[in-house]
Amino acid sequence: MSKETKKNKVIQMPHTYVIIFWVIIVCWLLTFIVPVGKFDTHKVKYTDADGNEKTKTVLMTDTFRYEHQLNKSKLKTNLEDLIKDDAKLKDAGLDKAKVEGILKEDTSAWDDKKLEEAGLSETTIYGLYKEEVYDTSSNAKKHARIWGTEDYKGFGVLNYVFEGLVTGDKWSSAVGVVAFILVIGGAFGIIMKTGAVDAGIYSFINVTKGKEVLALPLLFVLFSLGGAIFGMSEETIPFAMIVIPFVVAMGYDSLVGISITFVASQVGNATSWMNPFGIAVAQGIAGVPVLSGAGFRIVLWVVTTAAGVAYLMIYANKIKKNPTSSIVYESDNYFRKGNVKEGERVEFNIGHKLVLLTVLLGIIWIVWGVTQKQFYFAEIASQFFVMGLVSGIIGVIFKLNGMSVNDMARSFQNGAADLVGAAIVVGMAKGILLVLGGSNAGEFNTLNTILHGTGKALSGVPAALSAVLMYVFQTVFNFFVPSGTGQAALTMPILAPLSDIVGVSRQVSCLAYQLGAGFADAIIPTSASLLGVLGVARVDWSKWAKWQIRMQGFFFALSIIAVIIAVLIGF
Repeated sequence: MSKETKKNKVIQMPHTYVIIFWVIIVCWLLTFIVPVGKFDTHKVKYTDADGNEKTKTVLMTDTFRYEHQLNKSKLKTNLEDLIKDDAKLKDAGLDKAKVEGILKEDTSAWDDKKLEEAGLSETTIYGLYKEEVYDTSSNAKKHARIWGTEDYKGFGVLNYVFEGLVTGDKWSSAVGVVAFILVIGGAFGIIMKTGAVDAGIYSFINVTKGKEVLALPLLFVLFSLGGAIFGMSEETIPFAMIVIPFVVAMGYDSLVGISITFVASQVGNATSWMNPFGIAVAQGIAGVPVLSGAGFRIVLWVVTTAAGVAYLMIYANKIKKNPTSSIVYESDNYFRKGNVKEGERVEFNIGHKLVLLTVLLGIIWIVWGVTQKQFYFAEIASQFFVMGLVSGIIGVIFKLNGMSVNDMARSFQNGAADLVGAAIVVGMAKGILLVLGGSNAGEFNTLNTILHGTGKALSGVPAALSAVLMYVFQTVFNFFVPSGTGQAALTMPILAPLSDIVGVSRQVSCLAYQLGAGFADAIIPTSASLLGVLGVARVDWSKWAKWQIRMQGFFFALSIIAVIIAVLIGF
């Protein structure tokens, strides 16, 4: 074996599926060590970015407890005293007849279901007696079996792919994201079949004659603005289908295309002053006036976006000079297939222009729907389907690439098939959360214990360092709960009061949340949006992580500086 062959073998990165498998195993082993815990939850009111009053279910930080074995004899004794006090029964929201009914049964027949039917849920019992009726000598641990069994909600660690894929609904991960990816893939399969995108790209290149490099900073700023204004994330997947072939045709690589779409949107998310799904929710939960601190965040967005553009342009110019130096040069050959050679003329007819006009109007429709009507997966997917359908009809009428109705159907199928790999990864990544028992604060799971332990560890730390550690914690926690809104509901009820204790303003805790929840999305393998874009680019996550880790370090340093400045100026 030659030295070159040995070198290539050593630096070969594992496939995304392999990485996620081992993360699943590590998290599973963690559940054998870390006990499960839960919080009580309640609904809080907050004002959204539009001034509307909304409610959000959040955890109550002082209610954390580990799961313990119920001492049924002690509970029975206490309940026998309770039914003698009608006022206390009423305060607890209990029906006297139901409590009397269960007291007539032998305690050996009591289980969680029977107790809940009598109104005696774990939350109610703990609220009445705290740890008095529990055996606190040991903390319970819960772990999934190897195979899916009914005693663990049908989930088995080696069934993580299936279980991950079928979680949620059409408004959430993973079902909603998977369907979203496949429908968009099919729609763009039709659009790409017309040849309009390729014709438009090369027409643009011929017209600009070398000035196309200006498109990179402009696109980065636009996508960053989208992240800042309405939390753009999943919406970048279809845009990547257009942008990536565009930048590859200009002599760059797909990493540049991913950066000016998805990474740019996360820069906007991380520094947003008005994202209704991120910072607005976090501020509402933390009791901070919504949209307050906008001045500081706008300056931060300008500085960070400019820094991101500068960082990317240095890399892009390097690739422009030597395309083969890109680690994705081989996989980018997919986008180079059929590329027009320099100087060659490309027909850009009325049919092509109508298809691109359809795409443009469709994008405007989607942006309007997302910003004005809060459209999400189902609505956006339907808009893209219509966009693809209309483009296909235009392609058939104008015989673009000799298209027929059957070609439309086959193109939809092929476009969806191209993204099946990305859809499966979304389900796999969801399996990581399932192994830890889910992210419901009101249920006993390992994730709640990790959250509680982190909150305790941060107490008693100096203000500036505490703020930095809050940011680091949010960055790490984002691996488990990539949803910005989900993170806000889980972590802000802990970080907000914690900031009061350590002498950091709640505004700073919100800043730490958004920086951690934003930038990390551009690298974590549990981000459905990132995996969708990588699927479009045909870039394996391991290769992306190898390249992106340096940019993450760059943004990490900027974030720490921003957090420290915020503390020093009393933000």
